[in-house]
Amino acid sequence: MHKKYVIALYIRLSVEDFKTESLSIPNQKLILREKAMSLPEWDNGEVLEFVDNGHTGTNFERPAVQELLTMVQAGKIDCIIVKDLSRFGRNSIETGYFIERVFPLYHTRFISVSDDFDTANFKGDTGGIDVAFKYLISECYSRDMSMKTKSAKYAKMRRGEYQSVICPYGYRKSADGRMEPDGDVAGIVRQIFEWAADGNTAAGITRKLYAMNIPTPGEYRRDKGKDHYNVSRTHGVWSSGAVLRMLEDQRYIGTYVIGKRKVQEIGSRRMKLKDESEWFKIPDHHPAIVSMELFEKANASIRRFSLPNKKRRNYLLRGKVFCGCCDHAMSLRNGTWFYCRHSEVAETLPCHGVRVKMADLEQAVLETIRAQMCPALGIDSSKDKLNLQTVQQAEHEDKLRSIQDSKRQLYEQYALGEVDLETYQERKAVYDADLVQARNVHAAITAQTRQIQSDYEAKLKQREIVQEVGSADTLTQALIDRLISKVYIFPGDRIEIEYVTQDFLGISEPGKEV
Repeated sequence: MHKKYVIALYIRLSVEDFKTESLSIPNQKLILREKAMSLPEWDNGEVLEFVDNGHTGTNFERPAVQELLTMVQAGKIDCIIVKDLSRFGRNSIETGYFIERVFPLYHTRFISVSDDFDTANFKGDTGGIDVAFKYLISECYSRDMSMKTKSAKYAKMRRGEYQSVICPYGYRKSADGRMEPDGDVAGIVRQIFEWAADGNTAAGITRKLYAMNIPTPGEYRRDKGKDHYNVSRTHGVWSSGAVLRMLEDQRYIGTYVIGKRKVQEIGSRRMKLKDESEWFKIPDHHPAIVSMELFEKANASIRRFSLPNKKRRNYLLRGKVFCGCCDHAMSLRNGTWFYCRHSEVAETLPCHGVRVKMADLEQAVLETIRAQMCPALGIDSSKDKLNLQTVQQAEHEDKLRSIQDSKRQLYEQYALGEVDLETYQERKAVYDADLVQARNVHAAITAQTRQIQSDYEAKLKQREIVQEVGSADTLTQALIDRLISKVYIFPGDRIEIEYVTQDFLGISEPGKEV
């Protein structure tokens, strides 16, 4: 049975496309499927679709394209079809690297319908200078559009016309698109300011909100069908940070504040906070929820802890310890105890009062690793298998060179007139068939050798870790960074360890109860 010919249809629609193009995702799919159906391999083909909706093409940090490239590297994709080169990417260097280097390495055909580009038509060539110019033009176009869009947006900000999609908690969009108080939660915002003005701390305010069963801002938006954030871990518990940010937000006194952040570079999704002098502040932009007097009183009363010269505390399990009940990172108190700060709002929460000594946890983690670490067996036999496979690969390489030499000698005999054309053609056909078979066998043996080499190296690393754990008297930072992803703390003095990779250690279960 012949292997299926896998055809990947890659579709991308960026945010800018919604505003500048009428082409929709269904239309792209139609164009790409029509092209796929025209291929001779269609009858024995399997079609996969990869869609990135609302992602920029200036980088390859897109979920669907990452999945596609992973399958290419695994040898599971035979052909990729896109509408045009800019759909695959607008970064000239990276796009050219994949099309000219990566795809040929894995024997993956690449087709751009609108550009009339098909790597199968170039026989090892990269498409010439015209294709290279298309990479560059796509990148320049994307950067130019980004700069123009940003300039237009900032111009609207200065005039007070720009409105963000998401309103702060307590507001909603009116019929004309401007912000107005949300009657369902505006009173809650006002109550938070009043509590702060009366001297309540942020932690005290969160306990009051939980006792009143007030949904968090993220949960409220989710209930309204605007699921912008992951609220699976909140369980109705407000964070002190959310309360503090709300109390210092000038939008609640009617001043619209925009332009606080900017992208680090064009095409990037990483943002950084700008200096407050660069923000756009528009007084009396929308109806206020709290008065200026209440706003100032609340901010004067609330306790804020600001330690500009605070030193970062480094300890072995920093950023690794999580609550097993609510999945929040646990805090370290007095450099001694890990506890779940998220559960302090109410004694009814299952993780309320859960804590563990740092020294005890480190010792328990070390003992757990020792108990679950399997011996690195079979390394000697793996080495023998690798040596045998290497010898076989060398033998097939010699056979391949021998057939190529015989074919070359046959041509020399024909060129010198020692054999006639008919004899030359008959012998050449035999050599060509032998050459194809030898190349296929050599490719299979080479792939097997790589796999055996990879397995052997993995076992060597496994033995190295086993020896390191066996000789360690205490837990070390090197062991933690190499082995541990997370440590979950549960009630009843139970922990579970999530390892960086389970297969690497020979572990079949995600954790170990202690």
